Amino acid sequence: MPAAPVMDAIDGDVCRITLAVPERHNSLDLPLLSALEQAIGRAREAAGAGTVRAVVLGAEGRSFSTGGDLTAFLAHSDTPADLRAYAQELVGTLNRVILALLDLPVPLIAVVPGAVTGGAAGLMLAADRVAASGTAFLQPYYGEVGFAPDGGWTALLPLRIGPQKTLAALQCNDRFDSETLQALGLADWVGPRDGLQEPVRAWLAGIRAQSPATLATARALVWDRARIDHVATRLEAERQAFLAHIADPAVIAAMRRFVSSLKAGRP
Repeated sequence: MPAAPVMDAIDGDVCRITLAVPERHNSLDLPLLSALEQAIGRAREAAGAGTVRAVVLGAEGRSFSTGGDLTAFLAHSDTPADLRAYAQELVGTLNRVILALLDLPVPLIAVVPGAVTGGAAGLMLAADRVAASGTAFLQPYYGEVGFAPDGGWTALLPLRIGPQKTLAALQCNDRFDSETLQALGLADWVGPRDGLQEPVRAWLAGIRAQSPATLATARALVWDRARIDHVATRLEAERQAFLAHIADPAVIAAMRRFVSSLKAGRP
């Protein structure tokens, strides 16, 4: 039996969810996103029952996630209709995952060991706190293949760093290294990869010292229905734009070139 692409377990009063396909840099395909959606659902149920005080989202390997798996897109590229149908389901599932993370009733901590690219950004942007390794970075890569931005690059990132910085990153494929992530407030702690759990333990101790009802109320007020609905509308706009571009022959050719360059060992 192949290993599950996402692992989740209750560790005392914490639900730990881990992206577990390190050999593919935890790239996003339907099996991984579907498993992640189910894991978040189980975490929400445990939180609702009062057995979980926080959710920690992490990843195995040296990357957090490199976004959409281009080889999976190319496997559906023989016909435009098939490719659009796959993209519709994939980005739709990613959007549901991001919204489910925002809607959790308990604090969400992201542990980022390395690269966060493409649509995986939304998994980090949905977190209340982020611990990142010194090798972590955030980079769009959409212009490299002609994709429209997804995963919250236009729905969530402008809320965090403003429209101008967001557009600049998308226009020039800017890489936000770990120091920049911290300076922009996208990471709360940056340090060695083998020390990533230290701030997490400290944050969990702080969470446990607070009233669970207060924390649940605070998260519900920050991510109230109006704010989540606004993000949902923006994510749907991203999905529609993504579908409008994905089957363009130039985009398919660019995906093939990009995958070939990766296989050749070029960044």
